[in-house]
Amino acid sequence: MQYIDGGVTAPLGFTASGIRCGIKESRKKNDIALVFSECKCAAAGVFTKNRVQAECVKLSKKHLENGTAQAFVANSGIANACTGKQGAEAALRTAAVAAKTLEIDAEDVVVCSTGVIGQQLPVEKIENALPELKKLLSKEGHTEARVSIMTTDTHYKECAVQTEIGGKIVTIGTMCKGSGMIHINLGTMLSFITSDCAISSEMLNLALKRSVEKTYNCVSVDGDTSTNDTLVILANGLAKNPKIESEGADFDAFCEALDSLNTIMAKKIAADGEGATRLIECNVQGASSVQNARSLAKAVISSSLVKAALFGCDANFGRFLCAMGYSGIPFTPEKTSIWFTSRPGVARYFDEKEPFSVHGEDSVQVFKDGEPVDFDEEKAKRILEREAVEILILCGDGTESGTAWGCDLTYDYVKINGDYRT
Repeated sequence: MQYIDGGVTAPLGFTASGIRCGIKESRKKNDIALVFSECKCAAAGVFTKNRVQAECVKLSKKHLENGTAQAFVANSGIANACTGKQGAEAALRTAAVAAKTLEIDAEDVVVCSTGVIGQQLPVEKIENALPELKKLLSKEGHTEARVSIMTTDTHYKECAVQTEIGGKIVTIGTMCKGSGMIHINLGTMLSFITSDCAISSEMLNLALKRSVEKTYNCVSVDGDTSTNDTLVILANGLAKNPKIESEGADFDAFCEALDSLNTIMAKKIAADGEGATRLIECNVQGASSVQNARSLAKAVISSSLVKAALFGCDANFGRFLCAMGYSGIPFTPEKTSIWFTSRPGVARYFDEKEPFSVHGEDSVQVFKDGEPVDFDEEKAKRILEREAVEILILCGDGTESGTAWGCDLTYDYVKINGDYRT
């Protein structure tokens, strides 16, 4: 595999654009994005598990039932959630006008929104913007599109990777947004994945669902699952590889590239949590199953007390064990050990292709086989002060491992969300 530039337009046949259409008058940057494939694609999606779902989510789920799509339209500023019949009409109108503008079927348009819940979407502004968005579609347009979907994000998030499948170079590109209202039932985010791989919609759906379980579903910033979570992948087949229609070596190669891409994006979201000062990666090893290992790691990074301790650079390992204990996942505390690790000099760069690793040259053990150990508090604090910290937990119950990502909980999180609407 090789990481490359280009985001969602890196694969063959995809173009993108983004502009400001004034959905919120106070916003000064782009707020509407368009991503388009020159031909119809196999498509699959994963959506929020919240019972309250945005009108765009309801429509896009319906549009993806046939396993095909050709374009994404995404706006920021207003979420079009809890907006009733008027909101449903706005989502329908967005798809219809986009389809007419692009000369494709309305059912092949995926519509996404992010922003304030409970406000009506000024759909006329989106309709008026679509001809300009079409005119501006280009391979370079990913730079405008990636900004258009941001809300409280402090950095855009994109990546692309190439791999060889069936003797052909296959490319997968992505962009996403996510900073707050993020939890493990997909995370609060919009994520768009494009590929030129030839693959059936059934296998694309299988690859996506498997990948989500080990990547996006292992992220938590604040414990809130949004009304708008959407993760959609399109594959147009222009790489001309032998079409993937069953499991095997080619499917495995596609999944490996997809997992790599989604892991990078999951880390970018966690590191950019609202008000966050550091990325937290929790690795659980020696568990009785992969699922149990992931669930234990998720419990740790989701704990508000753990997040607060990490903000204060406090090596309070009792909070980690407490979170594991109420997770409902079986493990043996008497066989459990905990380390904090990190690597000096690592910065939170969000525009690099392959993100940093937190696996450390510097570590301190704080708990061993069910017993607290004497440790250097100053060394522990130095490790926890870094921008990327690993919590390594070794259980004595098996051989399986799992990872989850989160961030610290800071004063700025409350400031950001205390007046988010006003």
